[in-house]
Amino acid sequence: MSRLATQEIRHKLARMRGWLEQYGAGAVRLRGAGWFAWATAGASNTVMLSADAGVAEVLVTPDAAYILTDDAEAARLRDEEVAGEWTWQLAPWAQHELREHFVHHAAAGKPVLSDCPAVCHLAAGAEQGLPVAAREERLVLLASEQERYRQVGRLAAAAIGETLRAARPGWTEYELAGAAAHALWSRGLQPVLVLAAGAARLPRYAHPLPGIAPLGRRAMLVLCARRFGLHASLSRLVRFRQAGHAAHDDESEQVRVQDEIRVMAIEAVALDACEAGRPLSMVYHALDSAYAYAGQPDAIHAHQQGGLTGYRARDLPATAHTEIGLKSGMALAVNPSLAGIRIEDTFLLHDDQLENLTFDARWPSVQVAGRSRPLCLELP
Repeated sequence: MSRLATQEIRHKLARMRGWLEQYGAGAVRLRGAGWFAWATAGASNTVMLSADAGVAEVLVTPDAAYILTDDAEAARLRDEEVAGEWTWQLAPWAQHELREHFVHHAAAGKPVLSDCPAVCHLAAGAEQGLPVAAREERLVLLASEQERYRQVGRLAAAAIGETLRAARPGWTEYELAGAAAHALWSRGLQPVLVLAAGAARLPRYAHPLPGIAPLGRRAMLVLCARRFGLHASLSRLVRFRQAGHAAHDDESEQVRVQDEIRVMAIEAVALDACEAGRPLSMVYHALDSAYAYAGQPDAIHAHQQGGLTGYRARDLPATAHTEIGLKSGMALAVNPSLAGIRIEDTFLLHDDQLENLTFDARWPSVQVAGRSRPLCLELP
């Protein structure tokens, strides 16, 4: 385990013990994949990718730090995932009540703060949710977390680029999604989300789950990849130049190119609003105004427009009333779209600039408001 990771875990244990003192609690209990990764400097407790809670938990008291799991998972977690000075507390998988007894005893009868609070029948009351201040603290990434995030972003960008360069108009959306999942897994990334749409379905749905339809002349691929508990989201478009197409197809493509330019301009307004010290709601209002200026005032309501990201794909969506202040070290992903054209990358906010974590120098791009933004990839 690296020195930085050791320091990170110690820092977070100190923060959790600070919560215990501040809120008069006996223990912090973290079950979810994001919180587990946060506390352990990037370890994974997931087996089923869709599960709300993993196969191991973190339990922190004023004088101890435990990993709670069962006999079936402990060896793998010790060997491959969890490092650091943790005390391991194991229970048979079929006797979950033993874990609850242990948590109750460790908390010494005081409340338990949890990311996934549940009624504890052994205690005087229910577990309590984590305080808002704790949830907001997780949004600001430490230097070691930022470095892991850069790795995730680079790998995700390489995966989507590899997939779309290999794509062919005769592929089905299922095949495109399958190739994307392969590209992610081969790089050690979990495919949390894969959306894929060809020419026929692309203009119709905000979130096109892949289907049996062939891609045709154009396609969109949207990925959310996870590693170290951190999520990198990005969207890319591809266009196939096919011989023998009708003249009206050229006219349609010209309209789409204009729409691509409009979407990039809308995104630029939103990204310009991402400054430390401003409320997240300003990003939403910037998008709202940009859509209206582009002649599409209702587009802001078509789908969620993105927001803060990190240990959840959408940790905190931007809305008209999301007043949390932006801080250096937070990560954002906004995804404006018009008529089947969508743009998205994952950015890390610094005091005076945005760092594009999913930038790929090999992908065609154009400068928009001083930022390199992805163009639609043209393929034969």
